[in-house]
Amino acid sequence: MSRAEPSGGPGRIEDYALLSDLRTAALIGTDGSVDWLCLPRFDAPSCFCRLLGDERDGHWRIAPAGRVESVRRRYRDDSLVLETDFRTATGTLRLIDHLPPRERPGAAEPCLVRIAECLDGTVDLRMRWVIRFAYADAVPWVRRVRDTSPVLDEYLLAVAGPHSAVLRGDVLPRPAADERAHLLDHPMRAGQRLRWVMQWSPDSRNLPGPVDPEGETTASTEFWRDWAQRIDWEGPHRHAVRRSLTVLKGLTYAPTGGIVAAPSCSLPEALPGDRNWDYRYCWLRDATLVLLAMDNFGCSQEAAEWRDWLLRAVAGDPADLQPMYGIGGERHLVEWEADWLPGYQGVRPVRIGNAAYRQLQMDVFGEVLDVLHLARERGLPESEDGWAMQRGMLAHLERIRHRPDRGLWEVRGPEQYFTHSRLMVWVAFDRAVRAAEEDGLPGPVERWRELRDEMRAEILEHGYDQRLGAFTQYYGSSTLDAAALRIPLVGFLPGHDERVLGTIRAVQRDLQHDRVLVDRYSTGEGSSDLDGQTGAEGSFLACSFWMVDALALAGRAEEAERMFGELVELTNDVGLLAEEYDVRCGRFTGNFPQAFSHLALVNSAAVLYGGRTRWERSRR
Repeated sequence: MSRAEPSGGPGRIEDYALLSDLRTAALIGTDGSVDWLCLPRFDAPSCFCRLLGDERDGHWRIAPAGRVESVRRRYRDDSLVLETDFRTATGTLRLIDHLPPRERPGAAEPCLVRIAECLDGTVDLRMRWVIRFAYADAVPWVRRVRDTSPVLDEYLLAVAGPHSAVLRGDVLPRPAADERAHLLDHPMRAGQRLRWVMQWSPDSRNLPGPVDPEGETTASTEFWRDWAQRIDWEGPHRHAVRRSLTVLKGLTYAPTGGIVAAPSCSLPEALPGDRNWDYRYCWLRDATLVLLAMDNFGCSQEAAEWRDWLLRAVAGDPADLQPMYGIGGERHLVEWEADWLPGYQGVRPVRIGNAAYRQLQMDVFGEVLDVLHLARERGLPESEDGWAMQRGMLAHLERIRHRPDRGLWEVRGPEQYFTHSRLMVWVAFDRAVRAAEEDGLPGPVERWRELRDEMRAEILEHGYDQRLGAFTQYYGSSTLDAAALRIPLVGFLPGHDERVLGTIRAVQRDLQHDRVLVDRYSTGEGSSDLDGQTGAEGSFLACSFWMVDALALAGRAEEAERMFGELVELTNDVGLLAEEYDVRCGRFTGNFPQAFSHLALVNSAAVLYGGRTRWERSRR
């Protein structure tokens, strides 16, 4: 079948829900189709890839065969067990989906559990199972196996080179006429349940045994319920905060404690455009937000595991520090293009890997020093080796501090002296001074103090534009960057300083839309070629929450709370956020769900309500 022939493509980004087993994740649409799943871990090649193409690129859909009058879905309590109700003219079908969590060492290989139940009346169920390995580049050989030793076990086995998967169920689908899909039509009546489990295996000669789908569903629900009991938050917007924390847990790779920025890749930030990136990795600049989010709300174990992942990832020569690493601490995230895939809704390229891992981004030094300072304040012990590593980073930063970089937004245009990068260099030396003065750690504190003061003077002279009355994106420019809203958040200036207030006004004037949505900087027609990309991207949701924080710290609590409430209302029907929101067409853009957005939501709640004291204590 050629690409010229039409075939069903993916839904809107906001139509998807997240399933996670703490090692990988699936995205499932309101149409009951699993359109994205990478096995056996977040950054592995996909076996369902409709998200970046169409039905021929892999998906698993279970839904009523006829017209659906309405769809309602929800997670069970604070879990990632998803329930979707399809209402038809003759009855209601409930679909229960989850990936059983594999947090414990030695856990079984991943499996996807799907249960269909007819709640009332009658429903004609239709299943379509199309499995494609290696980002839809490998069409497997699928055969029906009937194993009678030691007990009857019938299943479908899909094999393509090193990739294999097993599908078991109460009723198995049959090959379609073209043998490229497996189909099932089955009438259901009230009270009837059908169950399926798809299991991954690294070796088709040694397949996993059957699992109990009902027992796994009960265990998954209990796992997430037990975990959510640790969340310490009963304040305003309770559901949004708790759901965001659950999403962050779901994006955690249990074997190492690393948190991926998103479980997806190449979902475009602009329609059309070429801002398509792979986010299935761990960014160091998320570190401070992760530790604050987890520790502020009772998830101290996750905070400690993230700190430990960070220390392992950055260990070594400070000159080799990267902005991001693989979930296991891998250093090489080579970027390439899957040119056989048409991309999400036809937007190319489809990028796998992320070349930004090779960029110099000066802000990451400040992010690492900041989060390790916060860890000490939160009671996590500092080791001799850990502090020696930080001193090495500071010595290297002193040597390279005069260099331009690619900045927070990982631009692919020319290097600049980004104001935010310079701000985070100040943070690095400021936290070093505080480590010596407050924690008694050894080091050349007088030199660190000189460097901190030098950076402060430089930023105030070159990063602030008197004519604009605001901090600019980079030295010598007259453009704005929402990252400047973080100036009071890291303690560089108080929130009521006139230079901060002027920056808030400028960002509201030039980068804010629809009262609450904030662009990170100007893109599209008429803007500079700073980032080397095309297309006007959507508003960056994390930046929108940074405006909430800046307003709150400026003493404008009522305005901040109104804005926070409107941003929370942008979450989809199951409480998830993407990276960006396109105000032109009223839809999510960018990778999904986005950890940065959920981190920003949670930390804004800490600034605004209840957790304010704990947040401010970490910034004094």
